[in-house]
Order: sequence, then structure tokens, then C-alpha cells
Amino acid sequence: AVYRVYAGTGSLDAVRPAAGWLNPFGAGGSALTGGLLLGVFAYWGWESAVNLTEETKDPANAPGRAGIWSTVVLLATYLAVAFAVVAYAGTAYLAGRADTEEDVFAALAREVLGGWDWILLLAVATSALASTQTTIIPASRTALSMARRKALPAGFGHIDARRGTPSTSTWWVTGTAIVWYVVIHRISENALADSLTALSLLIAFYYALTGIACAVWYRRRLMRGPGPFLLLGAGPLLGSAMLIWLLVESVGDMADPANASSATAWFGLGAPLVIALFLAGAGMVLMLVRRAASGAFWRERPGVAPEAP
Repeated sequence: AVYRVYAGTGSLDAVRPAAGWLNPFGAGGSALTGGLLLGVFAYWGWESAVNLTEETKDPANAPGRAGIWSTVVLLATYLAVAFAVVAYAGTAYLAGRADTEEDVFAALAREVLGGWDWILLLAVATSALASTQTTIIPASRTALSMARRKALPAGFGHIDARRGTPSTSTWWVTGTAIVWYVVIHRISENALADSLTALSLLIAFYYALTGIACAVWYRRRLMRGPGPFLLLGAGPLLGSAMLIWLLVESVGDMADPANASSATAWFGLGAPLVIALFLAGAGMVLMLVRRAASGAFWRERPGVAPEAP
């Protein structure tokens, strides 16, 4: 697509790419926070390699490197595709498809690739399969870890003898995802889109907590040099601050039903915010129930990473 833009052989109103497209402050208000939330959701799942530490050779190094390289590959891929789509199709064409942006790849595939458009469709199908795995893998491994620390019932920590994977938690995550998708999809397509936006709020929340926890856990190492200070302290805390700001701004935007995909009020608020509050409330209830049943995890005292040798 980019080649055809510069060669002048495109069939639409092409636009030459510009560095200004990378300016995050080109749009403000709900457009900016919505875009940032979309970015949070897009990056979610690419840390799956880190969740597979116990199942990886060289667990001290390989998962972390895989997570970093995954993020680099993701950033390059998303930027390249975004530049290619906007440059080839032009803003007028894309604005005219605002109500059907989900199938923009299908619409442009034949325009750009001709008879080879099946390659793009195959790539999208492969991506969809990968996305389901990046949903199941981190959640099931998190449930496994929580079960081992007695934050969840011990059954979630069951390991399949032949495959060496957490079978019980995997099936629970899979079943929950299927039920949630079917129920929300039966409500409407817009409700499904709103549920994804709501999920972005929860992702931003726990990523922000993760950044703070990283700095607290490694606090004894932060003054050992610029590397530990930046990677274990300043970087995670800066990311947490940005996510907290995004969370606050997004809650304000999503309180307005007009900013939701469904554009209808649920209990006087936007549907994504209502869904996010419902999921957070359900999680709090389950946590309190589990704490009453077995409080071992909550009696643990906060720790600190041991000094590096």
C-alpha cells in the first residue's frame, strides 16, 4: 500500500505520510482518551510470555526478553499498518466508513492486493486465533498462581499430568469467556464493543497497580545504578501515573452515554462505565467471599525483593 502511494498507482485519494501523524495531542477530549484506551487494550496480552515463566527454559531471562521484543514487534506492526491504511485510502474515504470501520481491511484488501487479498484475510484470521490465546494464557496462569498462594481454591492450581499445563483454570477461563461473549453478543453488537472499552478500564487499573508494585518490590535495588533506577523505579512509576491519569479522564468521558458505542444510558451512565463498575464490584464480592473462606493470602505481610548478588 505504501509503495503504491509513492508510486502514484493507488485507486483512492492517497495521502503522503507525515511525521505529524505521530503527534498524540493532535486530537483531544474523548478522542484522545478513547485512543489511549484502545492502545492499552491492543497491548494487553503481549506480556503472555511473562506469564509462562514456569513453563519456559531459562525462566530468569527468556520470558522478559520475549515480552520486550513482542512489544517492539507490535509497535512496528501497528504503526506500519495504520500509516499504510490512512495513506492509501485517504481521510475522506475512511471518514465515509465510520460506521463500518471493523471491515476496513476487507474493503481495502482487493483495492491494494487485487487477487492476492486472501493473504490479508488469512492474516486477520490468524490474529484472531492468537488473540484468544493471549486472553486464556495470562488469565489461567494468574489463577494458577493465586491458587498456589491460597487466594483462590486449590483446584485452580491443578496441573495436567501429560501436558504440564493448568487444566482446571484454563477451562474455567475459557468457559467464562464463552458465556460472557454469548450473553453480551445477544444484547447487541454495540454492547459487545462497550464491554471491550470497559475491559480497557480494568486493564489500565491493574497495569497501574503493577507498575507501583514493581517499584515497591524492588525498592532496595533502585539506587544501585541508572539501569535499575530507570527500569525498576522511574519507568514503572511513570507508566502508572499515565495510566491513572488516563483512568480518571476515561471515567469522566464514559459517564456520558453519548461517548458509548450504544449511545444509550445505562442507569444514567455510559454503558462501558456501567460494565466496568459491575465487573469490578463482582470481583470485590468474590474477593471478600474468598477471604472469609480462607484468609491465608491476606495475612501475608508485604515483602521486598532480596538484594542481588
